[in-house]
Amino acid sequence: MAQEPVAKMYDDQVTLVENEVLSLAEAMPAEHYDFAPSDGDFVGVRTFGEQVKHVATMIFMTSALVLEERSPYGPGTHNNGPDAVQSKVEIVQFLKDSLAYARRAMASLTAANHLESVTSAFGQMPRSAVAAGLAYHSFNHYGEMVVYARMKGIVPPASVSASVGITATGAATRYV
Repeated sequence: MAQEPVAKMYDDQVTLVENEVLSLAEAMPAEHYDFAPSDGDFVGVRTFGEQVKHVATMIFMTSALVLEERSPYGPGTHNNGPDAVQSKVEIVQFLKDSLAYARRAMASLTAANHLESVTSAFGQMPRSAVAAGLAYHSFNHYGEMVVYARMKGIVPPASVSASVGITATGAATRYV
């Protein structure tokens, strides 16, 4: 059966988050999950693991708004979800679970309901506007996660398959 076009459009955004954020979460070694830069403007920022947990928590909460149901997880300490989720294995599973929940939420979007208003922290919003927040919020934190990973010598998986370009001399070069 063909997927509802509106649902597919938003499910494709979940796939982008999965391909980028989840792959980076899996690539970062467990010993760096407690890492956070601490110099200058970085003082007090989330650790890498907290970034991943925060993204997953907000995916759960955003998806619940789309579904108009209570999120399986509340915001937790500093909007980082359940305090009990601590190890890399647990955090990555928490992110995977949030993405599965997001897929259910996106599958609920139809041409008939995507413009209906739902209540959000920002007031009444179209269901599709709330759904769009899942990707842009996730990628905001993905950018921070990339900085952390690069500081630890980890090349984000999305950059490993980066494009090949041609230099001014005609030589091929890889952009990562």
